[in-house]
Amino acid sequence: MFRYITSGTCSRAITFEVDENNRLHNVRFEGGCRGNTQGVARLCEGQDMDEVAASLKGVLCRAGTSCPDQLAKAIEAYKQTL
Repeated sequence: MFRYITSGTCSRAITFEVDENNRLHNVRFEGGCRGNTQGVARLCEGQDMDEVAASLKGVLCRAGTSCPDQLAKAIEAYKQTL
């Protein structure tokens, strides 16, 4: 399980798993707008992490970022650990 501390959003952290095929699983936001973060998490389930990051990068809400944008940043941070 990878955990990323968010910045500039209502959510405080994001956790997720990546399988051997680079697909996301068990995406969870800690805090944030419950309906929106649950929706993003469900849409990401089983999706290729690079495609998810490319789709969500740059989505803005406030403070120059958003929960989806922070997920893209979390995926980038995860990839740096490989």
